Amino acid sequence: MLNPWRLRLLHQLHLLGTVRAVAEAAHMSPSSVSQQLATLETEAKTRLFERVGRRIRLTPAGITLAGHASEILDRIAAAEADIAGLHTEPTGVVRLAAFTSAFHGIVVPAVAALAEEHPRISVRLTEAEPLVSRPALQRGEVDIAVCADFPDAPVPDDADLARLPLTGDRVVLVTARDTATGERSGRVDLATLADEPWAFEHPGAHLADLAERLCRRAGFTPTTVARFESHGTLLSHVEAGLSVTLLPLLAVHDRYAVRTLDLVDPPRRDIHLVARRTTMDRAAVRVVVEALRDQARSA
Repeated sequence: MLNPWRLRLLHQLHLLGTVRAVAEAAHMSPSSVSQQLATLETEAKTRLFERVGRRIRLTPAGITLAGHASEILDRIAAAEADIAGLHTEPTGVVRLAAFTSAFHGIVVPAVAALAEEHPRISVRLTEAEPLVSRPALQRGEVDIAVCADFPDAPVPDDADLARLPLTGDRVVLVTARDTATGERSGRVDLATLADEPWAFEHPGAHLADLAERLCRRAGFTPTTVARFESHGTLLSHVEAGLSVTLLPLLAVHDRYAVRTLDLVDPPRRDIHLVARRTTMDRAAVRVVVEALRDQARSA
């Protein structure tokens, strides 16, 4: 009989590519992973791996079994949760990953409401951008991911993942509350801000790349005076009058003394949640999904 835990290691090998990467993800030694995979091969009664140099790769049979592994594991988790919650309210652990700016307006209020209404559901949170959370979802490390994308960089659909809309927001100019920047009627043309000092996240962050791309599209290269890891320190810098920035409206927390100004033709991002289709069979996951959607509608 196939061992579910070993199936998870096989599924991770299929996604991550190397035994060492699987060992790091599973907090095991590479030799232990190799031993467990060899045992799985014995259980499967067929050759699952072949050696290529110092690495191993999946045979066609291994790829086939890895393709079934995620669904098998999700079905087991759903069955265990259903049995545990039989004749009672939904129960169990739901692992939720979300990008930073979704926490304030959507995730934290939804989880707080769940704690009151469904105390037997434990939501474990991870802060992660979509480039990290979607692969984690595919590897089975999280159950739900709150993600976002822009029309110029849509995320391809995955047949194994269910995508449900939450809300949307627009990119705005953010300035100190008492600055004269943008003192005009109507929407702000970025081209008029070419001489302003700018602050962004670090290069490679999607929002930073988008903001700088918008400035270049407006005809100038922004003078970048600061780079930050978090929106909080970025907004503090703007609040002090030391820079201006571009952020999605959801990322601008009202505890900072800043103001937001609409742009001419602002980019809009689509905010949605993603879950493996088989995971949606779990009652606790469905409850968390509905709580997120209810909060997004009221935000």
